[in-house]
Amino acid sequence: MIIQEDWFFADLHIHSKYSRACSTNLSFENLVKWAKIKGLNLLGTGDFTHPIWFKEIKEKLIEKNGFYYYEDFPFLITGEISLIYTQDKGRRIHLVILVPNLEIAERINSYLDTKGRRDYDGRPIFKIPGNEFVEQLKNISKDIEVIPAHAWTPWFGIFGSMSGFNSLKECFKEQFEEIHAIETGMSSDPEMNWRIDELKNKAIISFSDAHSFWPFRLGREATIFRKVDSYKKIIGQIREKTFIATIETEPAYGKYHWDGHRLCNFSCSPEESKKLNGICPVCKKPLTIGVDNRVEELASYKRGYKLENAMPFYKVLPLHELLALALGSPLESKNVWKAYNSLIEMFGNEFHILLDVSNEELLQKNVDEKIIELILRNRKEKIKIKPGYDGEYGKALMGNVEKQKTII
Repeated sequence: MIIQEDWFFADLHIHSKYSRACSTNLSFENLVKWAKIKGLNLLGTGDFTHPIWFKEIKEKLIEKNGFYYYEDFPFLITGEISLIYTQDKGRRIHLVILVPNLEIAERINSYLDTKGRRDYDGRPIFKIPGNEFVEQLKNISKDIEVIPAHAWTPWFGIFGSMSGFNSLKECFKEQFEEIHAIETGMSSDPEMNWRIDELKNKAIISFSDAHSFWPFRLGREATIFRKVDSYKKIIGQIREKTFIATIETEPAYGKYHWDGHRLCNFSCSPEESKKLNGICPVCKKPLTIGVDNRVEELASYKRGYKLENAMPFYKVLPLHELLALALGSPLESKNVWKAYNSLIEMFGNEFHILLDVSNEELLQKNVDEKIIELILRNRKEKIKIKPGYDGEYGKALMGNVEKQKTII
């Protein structure tokens, strides 16, 4: 793969320090610094609904064509909304919102103020049905983009086992055509989503849902757009499915890929879960049903099905994961950071290292052979992963993918 000059690596689903379980050091300064190190060219602001963060957005960013610049780095106005409501039964969903400008963001906030509070969390909760929410936002502006977030995670993904929904149509009803895209989330990839018939005309995009600015979180999943200079042209690429590709982690790396119970230290494949009737053998309570199982349940097509107009995607683990594996050190250890900083100094940014730098270039810079091996294996999806489950990330392991099938 050769990264082109007109490619725009974008992560449009992130959070601020005002969201729960997020770094208190999240700031525009840190986001821009680490986005450049990662190789990102465009970020979402996240959390535009939070009054304090929205004040910072207005004070610190300069608008041009719907992009909002911190110094020389562009942002889009974005946020995430949680809808929890009863409609025959309990329903819950998270939505990513992309907004054309501050004026429209203020109008959205005014609408939300009629429904509840926004000041307690960067991802506020409202009792608004999904179809009503989309209708009201489209009444404010047709240029607003509403995207179901991390579409397969159990509790708040549109297809999640606990969300209360089995389809987009069930949630959005008459507003179904106003939903142009879904976000894969870490525990699924485009290939898994191709198996769902109602997604055949929807864009399948990826962002990180990062809760910090560190490069093993920020941009770990992203969408590559053609380089443009306006909000409308980015949204056009989503709606028309003309973006370049997505960056994905291996789905097993995600927190909810397999079924299991974190507190019981138990996980299993969908096949094993079926044999157990979905019951944990340790505590005898229902397992948290993961993404792999849920895709099997809702799929219209068999594994391996490829959509005719499918967009390309690249599956890579973050560089920190590879270095931790090569060095036998924890992800955030001094040894890993030392190796990471050295590679960035040599090659410029992380995406360039993960996707582009050749074996010869790595050897010329005297990069450790084990690190080189893992970088190259990562590109070929040859890193073995112990699948994540019930809120636990998957774990990268030494060994090859072929062995994984018989070990796990």
